[in-house]
Amino acid sequence: MSEGYGKYLDGYAGLLGDASATGRRLTREELDSRRALGEKAAEAGIGLRALVAAHMAEARANWPTGNGVCVDGVLAAAAQAMDAFAEGYERAQRHAVRQEEAARREFIDDLLYGRSDLGRLAQRAERYGLRLSYEHAVAVARGTTAYDEGDPAPREVERALISRFGDRSILLTTKDGRLVCIAPGDQNEVLAYFAKQAFAATGGGQVAIGRPQPGAAGVAHSYEEALNALELAERLELDEPVLRAADLLVYPVLTRDRQAMADLVHSALGPLRQARGGAQPLLDTLTAYFDSGCVSAEAARRLSLSVRAFTYRLERIHKLTGADPSDPVHRYTLQTAVIGARLLDWPAESF
Repeated sequence: MSEGYGKYLDGYAGLLGDASATGRRLTREELDSRRALGEKAAEAGIGLRALVAAHMAEARANWPTGNGVCVDGVLAAAAQAMDAFAEGYERAQRHAVRQEEAARREFIDDLLYGRSDLGRLAQRAERYGLRLSYEHAVAVARGTTAYDEGDPAPREVERALISRFGDRSILLTTKDGRLVCIAPGDQNEVLAYFAKQAFAATGGGQVAIGRPQPGAAGVAHSYEEALNALELAERLELDEPVLRAADLLVYPVLTRDRQAMADLVHSALGPLRQARGGAQPLLDTLTAYFDSGCVSAEAARRLSLSVRAFTYRLERIHKLTGADPSDPVHRYTLQTAVIGARLLDWPAESF
């Protein structure tokens, strides 16, 4: 009997001997026993290649001899037994993989949402190469479709990151259809490279990077910042491929007092509703004007208008609101109100 593997070959020689005499196939019970042994071997961490070799050695050592031996029966029984053994082995491996995937997903959910005991979370993080006593930052990438971890885009990004940086305490995953990368806060080059690779892999998606934050709770905070940056980009129609939460801090400040912002929008822009065609065309005019650095020619080009038609719109805005967009004092109020209108979805939403 092959040394070290005897308990996983239990009854195998007897099956071969019986098959040599009768030529019968293995019964269901015998196949189930082979599968059970295969599962136990997988759970013990023994390699399948070594186990196959042990079965072959056991067959050679106990090959039936003499007259009346049914060689085809022995070979068929050996093939059946090894196939069942391998099936059980693979079944146990699949179960282990599913358990590992479930544990990893549970850890990622707890980490990104700040759930679970922080001390236990830090211990679990070490298993995935993260040391939560340090600062970490989170980058989130979205594309035109939702992604799971097994999809080509996440795998492509992961291969690129590992090829460039090795493990380097990086955790790449997916959450709610988006790609997520967690990296040490002092390794900005990792997240910048992730953004580049994610942009390419998602066919021109958008990536947001949260600020580095300390501790286990800091990962959840940085993740939330990245998500908020993507939401702001959608509402404000920001088309930059990479957004940094640190560069967008003014927007949460502006919307912290929603009622005050609503009052500003109503006071500064409310008169635009009186215009023919409603407020939206004139709001678009102000948006283009401010986004182009208050250069009328560039703003007119963005709106596919002549400079004369665009200037007329600015004059109309001045007449309706009493605020001159070209005046630095009035400009700040109008620009802040325009930002508020985009954040509050005005004039589509009334308040």
